[in-house]
Amino acid sequence: MTDTLKSGRRRPPSMADVAQHAGVSSQTVSRVSNGLTNVDESTRDRVLASMQALGYRPNGAARALKSGRFNSIGVIMFTLGTFGNMRTLDAIATEAAKADYSVTLIPLVDQTQGAVTGAYRRLNDQAVDGVVIVFEAHLIDRGEITLPPGLPVVVIDSNAGSGYAVVDNDQMEGARLATQHLLDLGHRQVHHIAGPTTSFSAMHRVDSWRATLRASGITPPSVHHGDWSTESGYQITLGLAADPTVTAIFAANDQMALGAMRALHQLGRDIPGDVSVVGYDDMEEAHSFWPPLTTVRQDFHSVGRLAMSRLFEQIAAGGHSSSGGVTTVPTELVVRESTGVARA
Repeated sequence: MTDTLKSGRRRPPSMADVAQHAGVSSQTVSRVSNGLTNVDESTRDRVLASMQALGYRPNGAARALKSGRFNSIGVIMFTLGTFGNMRTLDAIATEAAKADYSVTLIPLVDQTQGAVTGAYRRLNDQAVDGVVIVFEAHLIDRGEITLPPGLPVVVIDSNAGSGYAVVDNDQMEGARLATQHLLDLGHRQVHHIAGPTTSFSAMHRVDSWRATLRASGITPPSVHHGDWSTESGYQITLGLAADPTVTAIFAANDQMALGAMRALHQLGRDIPGDVSVVGYDDMEEAHSFWPPLTTVRQDFHSVGRLAMSRLFEQIAAGGHSSSGGVTTVPTELVVRESTGVARA
């Protein structure tokens, strides 16, 4: 049913070929190709069977020219190795699928303005309708991101500066809840195992931890920076726990809290009898730590959902956002058995 070109290659099947094969009009084939619902089920099945038999693939670019949409969004991320980023990406992909959008992911190796701009331009060339940037780290060469005009953008977990819609968990409130919880239990000092200095969220938590201690008239001790890994929490706590005056540790994520708990167990310090431990994230395994971990719950699903909602708003408005600024998702303290009243 398809013709042979002069070069000897067969011409790809067309919509008209499918229509003839299925015994329907080209309009009906178009409706099925575009996922419209005004086609009865038996006719749709017959058209789909003809598409498969002929090897017909709908032309997405042609549909996009008609609708002005590619039904595709791009995601730029610095790392896939953290719990929060993976949960956020999962939420973005879920919301995209619900709206019948595909997702193109570009992970970056270099934390530079050039790398971000290059990824953005690649996505623009690949015909996406908008971009979500999970931008949790400081750029090496700049304080804020600058993107060429052209595509709707939403930034997650960032000090993105003005001009971009930003969605993030309430990092400051989460760290305040964790620190205040330990102070309310009678601990006279709270030591902090922070994330990397390049991380926006880590530094927000450090600032809030310090502010909460100072508000209670306590001079903050030195902060200890890990790299989000269990091993870094373990190594830092081996040094901290050697000091018998240390009775409370707030770790900036659950993995580092797990490492801290391992060090405390190894050194024979009881949790929470000798030392109370609070984590951050509330990963699925946190309730299975020994003892179950008190932690700050971040709602990554809501962050991804709201980021996509704001992006779809911009796409619907033709790339112009009617609402800028920051959307903050509340955090919640989840109290379990790793924290207790300080011993006299």
